[in-house]
Amino acid sequence: MKIRIGTRSSRLAMTQTELFAHELRKIGGIETEIIPISTKGDKTLDKPLSKIGGKGVFVGEIEKALLDSEIDCAVHSAKDLPVRLAEGLEISGVLKRSDCRDLLLYKKGADINRKGFVIGTGSLRRRMNFRRMFPYSEFAEIRGNVDTRIRKLVSGEYDGIILACAGLERLGIDPQSFGLETKIFSPREFVPAPCQGIIAVETKSGTEAARLAAEISHKETLLRFQTEREVTRLLNADCTVPLGACSFVDSGMITLFVSKSEDKILTGHAELSRRLELAESLVKKL
Repeated sequence: MKIRIGTRSSRLAMTQTELFAHELRKIGGIETEIIPISTKGDKTLDKPLSKIGGKGVFVGEIEKALLDSEIDCAVHSAKDLPVRLAEGLEISGVLKRSDCRDLLLYKKGADINRKGFVIGTGSLRRRMNFRRMFPYSEFAEIRGNVDTRIRKLVSGEYDGIILACAGLERLGIDPQSFGLETKIFSPREFVPAPCQGIIAVETKSGTEAARLAAEISHKETLLRFQTEREVTRLLNADCTVPLGACSFVDSGMITLFVSKSEDKILTGHAELSRRLELAESLVKKL
């Protein structure tokens, strides 16, 4: 049986998709074909995401391919998913979460506390979190894949850039090889994007691809995914909202951190069975 997997064409997206394909092939009797799809978000790099349609610009063409049966499933960085999926589609499974934290990349010896330190990021959430910790910083828009952003930093366009730890980890990038230092932020003080570090598999509901994705889905990661997605859903939050949400599971309990403003980070705990109620209770306090 062949499963056709759609994905964005970036190196990171292709790497993440191969991780899913590898898990599928473990089932036995499964052949996989990875089909790269160029999205509006990949084609339009000269404008902020908020100006071209928000997070949905990374999935629209891929969802159309799913609905048109050109592919059997799609692999996404879960943090890039829009609030609502196209009708008839679902997230059927997720892979085990990688490091959810954000990190700062900057040139060795640079003083990140100095006034006017320029951070390249298009994320309102990252700007909010960084400004809370380093109030004298300045910000400049940046687009492009991980490799492009690192090249821009090395060439001197920015003093630092903020990336997801998971992306560097999956690509096997060693910042020291570029003469760069790293500062990794605790999710308790620099709350990650909802579902950051999670690879999500989208399918048509009720299909064989949906069943297979569910079979290999990582149970704990799925619980964390559902909890953080609930925060996004309740707030109807697109990329114009500086929303952070990150959860951790331990001994049948879930801890959730949420933020939406510079002066407030909320934390809550609940039994796993009440995880969605926890999300709702914290959202009401934002």
